[in-house]
Amino acid sequence: MSFRLLRRLARYGRRRAIRQLAACIVVLPALAALPAEAREIRIMMLGDSITAGYGLPRGEALPVRLEAALRAKGLDVRIIDAGVSGDTTAGGRARLDWALADRPQAVIVALGGNDGLRGIEPRASEANLAAILDALKARGLPAMLAGMLAPPNLGADYGRDFAGTFARLAAARPEVVFYPFLLDGVAGEPALNQPDRIHPNEAGVAELVRRMLPAVESLLARIPAG
Repeated sequence: MSFRLLRRLARYGRRRAIRQLAACIVVLPALAALPAEAREIRIMMLGDSITAGYGLPRGEALPVRLEAALRAKGLDVRIIDAGVSGDTTAGGRARLDWALADRPQAVIVALGGNDGLRGIEPRASEANLAAILDALKARGLPAMLAGMLAPPNLGADYGRDFAGTFARLAAARPEVVFYPFLLDGVAGEPALNQPDRIHPNEAGVAELVRRMLPAVESLLARIPAG
């Protein structure tokens, strides 16, 4: 083989190596990003002031603490805070499409507290929540429904009908993970609530997370693989 041919082959080899290196520079960052995106699970929490962390430092809100608890279990989960203080079931229904722009893979529906505080007709609340749950099902998104209780001053009949709203919705939709009472173990406990006796304090949020974690893990199990 002649020296000229060897030199030509060497130049070709360098050019090929340079092209391969350039391709790697473009492709490798994209490949490095893909596994993290593929692993992370996004759960949206559609709620009101309890979700939004009313009266709490930003890092102590329920979605933040719930995400931390899941990550402590080795689960790569991000909880998207879609809480709006003062929101009702009607408000959540109206903004659902906008909220889903964050592309969650599952949704926790934690609405109804303000409906009860305002004495809204339970049938109206039920219709709104049904529309939300049915829209999520149509999109193939697993859902968890967190129930709520009405204030006792509205009377026993209203309280039973209001609480029954969530039970009826869950019974009609067995695919939905049902957590009967969002404030279980916290409502009515002065040490776990802020001075307004409505919103959990930091200790109260920790208790909410502890109690609802198994239900959230059940929700995670319903997310289709891949």
